[in-house]
Parts: sequence; C-alpha cells; structure tokens
Amino acid sequence: MGPVELGPTVRLPARREDVELRTPDGLTLVGELAQPATGDPVATLVTLHPLPTHGGFMDSHVLRKAAYRLPALSRIAVLRFNLRGVSSPRGRSEGEFGAGEAEAADVAAALAFVRERQLPAPWLLGWSFGSELALRYGRQPGVAGLVLLSPPLRDSTVADLAAWAADGRPVLALIPEYDDFLRPAEARERFAPLTQARVVPVAGAKHLWVGERFVRLALDHVVEQVAPQVAPLPTVWDGPYERVSEPLG
Repeated sequence: MGPVELGPTVRLPARREDVELRTPDGLTLVGELAQPATGDPVATLVTLHPLPTHGGFMDSHVLRKAAYRLPALSRIAVLRFNLRGVSSPRGRSEGEFGAGEAEAADVAAALAFVRERQLPAPWLLGWSFGSELALRYGRQPGVAGLVLLSPPLRDSTVADLAAWAADGRPVLALIPEYDDFLRPAEARERFAPLTQARVVPVAGAKHLWVGERFVRLALDHVVEQVAPQVAPLPTVWDGPYERVSEPLG
C-alpha cells in the first residue's frame, strides 16, 4: 500500500476484540480491547471518556485514535468502553448516567477486567470527566499511574490529590493552553497537593484537542509517560492499514 501519513481515518493493524465488563452492581458495559497484532503488549491504557451528557463516549476522538495507532506504533494495549448508560456504534452500556458517583463501579469493572486478562502495566487515561473518575476511583492495586487530559478538577477534592501524593504513583496532567475549565497557571496551583504530579502545558491546545497536530502531541506525551522507549511516535506508517469512517461525536 505504500507509506501513509497517520490521520483520523487510518487504522493500523491490531488484535481487536469486542469485550464486556461486569460492574460490581451488576451492569454490563460494552467496549473494545486493542492489542498488538503479534506478541504481548508492553503496557495497557484503560481509557475513561469525557462527560456523556456532552457527547463523551468510547469513540471520543483522542481515545479512538489511541486505539487505532498505539498497539502498532508502541505495543501499548488500549481498552475503551462506554460508561454506564452510554451508547456508541459498539452498543449501549447498561444503566444510567451516575453523575460521577455510580461510575466508581465502572472504573472497578475495567480494572477487574485488566486483572482477569493479565494485561501488563495498566495506566488510567482519563479525559475531562474521565480524569475526575481516574483521580477519585483509580487508586487501586496494580494501577501503574494516571495520565489526565484536560482535567477540570471540578469533582476531585484536595483530599483526592493528597491521597495520590501519599501513594506516590506517577501522575501526568496535560493542560491545554486555552482550556475551557482549567488553564496551566491555575492547574499548577490546583495540583500542588499532588506533589509528584507532572503538570505539562500544551501550547495552542484546547479542551477537546481538535486537530491532528494536537492529537499527536497528546499521544506523544502519553507514550513518553507509559512506554518512553518508543517515544516520540512516527507520523507516517509503511505497512498494511485500513481506511475507516469517523463515528459521529
């Protein structure tokens, strides 16, 4: 097929599997696990999507592109799933939106799945609302650390941040220069209780990371944290690939 520049409709080879997660309160959540086409992954991203009431779902574009690219480019496995009550082309997860409270069980279900499948080095990748879930509910055994995209810090408390500080696991917060909710100067102050947090401002970026340039920046930062030996990511692929349509949203 010849070399291709990576873009929103290019999906690279991976072992892709529709999965179901079972929550402690008895719901079934639908998702997808993407792993390297051959061999074992070096790490795992457990993705937590943006706010469902504002269009967030497992196909939110940065998470979808992570699943399209990272298994092939970095040997990182990517687990995406719809939080309770959320629909996508993959299907609808059972239950109803829990305003960030009931979703504690969704995070638990994802991490239980990772343990059951013996996926290596799970990192929680939370975007916006998903970052709040990661901070509030992700401090569980086996979790390697957190990567937070556009964290608004609306629901996470000083106590949540201090608990992560005492825990010591690494936390990377990617803060868009023009974020709608939390910009870099304030983010440095707000994250101060989480002493090991690495707060990285991203020049020119906005809350939704629209545009291929910003997607690449986000994924480069993610990989640098999770599997630094393969960062930065290439922007061109020379091998088999698929062209796919973009989901709405």
